[in-house]
Amino acid sequence: MKIAKAIAQAGRLGWALVAATVAITAGEFTVGPDAAWASAPVGWVQLAHFSPNTPAVDVYLYSFGSPTAQLVLHHVAYGTVSPFEQLAAGDYTVAMRLAGAPASSKPVLSTAVDVAAGHAYTVAGMGPEAGIRLQVILDELTTPPGKALVRVIQASLQQDSVTVSAGASRLATDLKFASVTGYRAVAPGTWTVRAAGSSETATARVVLAAGSIHTLVILDKPGKLAIDDLLEAAGSKVAAIGGAQTGLGGTAPRPGVSLRPWAAAAAAGAVGVVGGVALLSRRRRPAMHAR
Repeated sequence: MKIAKAIAQAGRLGWALVAATVAITAGEFTVGPDAAWASAPVGWVQLAHFSPNTPAVDVYLYSFGSPTAQLVLHHVAYGTVSPFEQLAAGDYTVAMRLAGAPASSKPVLSTAVDVAAGHAYTVAGMGPEAGIRLQVILDELTTPPGKALVRVIQASLQQDSVTVSAGASRLATDLKFASVTGYRAVAPGTWTVRAAGSSETATARVVLAAGSIHTLVILDKPGKLAIDDLLEAAGSKVAAIGGAQTGLGGTAPRPGVSLRPWAAAAAAGAVGVVGGVALLSRRRRPAMHAR
């Protein structure tokens, strides 16, 4: 068996360094959470900016009815997706302000998120600047046995619609800008993904492991189309970091990728091994401050 090690590192905000070892047995994935994980009264939220012509924003997350932000993400630019934030189940508000705007100023956008225990959500700024909206997207956490799950988010404004295929399988046909497909179960393997618009085509090589969950985001890059593969989750045994009741910490990084934690709660060193789904961090991370 090949053992992959992942180290979760504390960030640069004076937080204590916390190390946890993540042991993943290659090819042996659990497709559902165990009883301990399923009964935990927590959910997960990640935040994303998928509006190509909208400037960078500051994103605030509040417990419903609280005037004090639990989390602030600064200068979130187009194409940025945060790590997952573990939250106690309950109602929350996500608000967007233009980058650098006072925290007391009126948000450009806001939306409510009802976080249910055992569920994960993406809250994304979607659409063109003139019609941008915050969309709450439910994320899957389990897969059929021996399969991977894939979905597509069309975030290219330069291409009004795209057709996306993985090998010989069609994942989306003429998918309109600011649209999200449902998940599709596919056989594991290394896939060549192709996104074709009216004037641009992009390709990417994506490894789909059994039990893994992916979101393929179609993005505008300078002068070209691009595909960003976001590994949402992987069935495994993971080292859980931080306490669930604080709403801070608790995510596990992708092996080999450092994760700036979302809160100082990780410094408590509450590390336990549980079976279930590991929610994974992102390539592009905004500056983050826990309150």
